[in-house]
Amino acid sequence: MPSKKDFLPSNVLQDDGFGSTITYANEVIAIIAGVAANEVKGIIGMSTGGGLSDIIGRNRNITKGVRVQIGREEASVDLYVVIEYGTPIQKAAHDAQENVRKAIETMTGLRVVRVDVHVQGVSFDKENKALESGAQNAALEAPAAPKTAKSQKNTRRVAAEPPAVPTENDEAAQPDTGDNKA
Repeated sequence: MPSKKDFLPSNVLQDDGFGSTITYANEVIAIIAGVAANEVKGIIGMSTGGGLSDIIGRNRNITKGVRVQIGREEASVDLYVVIEYGTPIQKAAHDAQENVRKAIETMTGLRVVRVDVHVQGVSFDKENKALESGAQNAALEAPAAPKTAKSQKNTRRVAAEPPAVPTENDEAAQPDTGDNKA
């Protein structure tokens, strides 16, 4: 877990033509790294480095599980991540390294010399949720109770066509005058 001194501002000398400096707090770099790492498919959260009991979800304090060291023109990052079960760990870790490196370099101009990924755990939450939802769906898809005679009768009555309305060309529609000689 990062100590309070890890979040003290660090001066980074960047030549803007006027001899001025730009100062980045370690927390700023940690936020950039945390957001970039959490964008990677297969990384479901961060860990404070203390083990599985300290797992932090994606949207909870994005700097937890990120340790940053800043030099004059460079930065190094340690990420403590939890991987989703079934995800190729090497691919997720490599994608996190690249995403973090690009984000920091693009946003700050610092050269990222190292991004170390420490896999602290594997989460089975997605599989557990899938199993739970599968059981719920099976219960919902159970066969319905058989229809009673009354409900079947009502269904037929509703589904039956309306009675035909006689037209003037219909013989049945002509009044019987008794003149028919058949």
